[in-house]
Amino acid sequence: MIRRVLGVGLTLAVLTAALAAPWLARHDPARTDFSQSLRPPGTHGHPLGTDQLGRDLLARVLHGARLALFIGGCTMVVTALVGGLLGLLTGWVEGWPSTVIMRLCDVQLSFPFILLAMTINVIVGLGLRNIIVSLSAAGWVVYARVVRGEALSVKQRDFVQAAAALGAGRARLLFRHVLPNVAPSIVVVASLQFSQFIVAEAAISFLGFGVQPPTPAWGSMLAESRDFLYVAWWLAAFPGAALALTALGVNLLGDWLRDTLDPRLRV
Repeated sequence: MIRRVLGVGLTLAVLTAALAAPWLARHDPARTDFSQSLRPPGTHGHPLGTDQLGRDLLARVLHGARLALFIGGCTMVVTALVGGLLGLLTGWVEGWPSTVIMRLCDVQLSFPFILLAMTINVIVGLGLRNIIVSLSAAGWVVYARVVRGEALSVKQRDFVQAAAALGAGRARLLFRHVLPNVAPSIVVVASLQFSQFIVAEAAISFLGFGVQPPTPAWGSMLAESRDFLYVAWWLAAFPGAALALTALGVNLLGDWLRDTLDPRLRV
């Protein structure tokens, strides 16, 4: 109960703050004012202080939340569609195409996720669209493996065999009988992967290969704060706390969804 309330509460709080960012923070997150640089939290007009360029930190953290949720959401949808469809097809139609795709998944899973995503991002180029592409290219394999395993199990069940015996076509069997039974697994994986994508984007931006300044991103904000840790602790504390709380909330929400949607985990 506590896990559910905390997960839903944190996720809704971050989502609400991100959507209401233009109204909660009246400053332009990219506007510089050197006369207001490194103002501490509590300064009039700057509740969370300012950074080394005089930019309002509250505005940058809130707009950074919008960017993080947008990247995480887009990547989650793309990977769920691509990975889920490939997993569904390879689980239903066995043969050499299925074997090739699964061996490709095995090879890709042997590489660290963030390293692979960063490498792809360097190849395709920097920018918002390309980081979504790189994270999607690195993250689809989890869905493919999970959905394929579920599809292999579901297609052997009696109700699927009965529908096939009654003359149902392959498309109807696949999308009417198999897909609804593997959909809960896709939802659970998507909820757990969502926080991973947000953290991965922050890590890539921290290393300088993701979203480029002056666009407010939590990872680049943390990177910029390294030279000011001893004189302006708030530059790293607030973006880091926002990233940690967002990841925690989404992970707790994913755990609750897993327990709710998976009948094997019900007590």
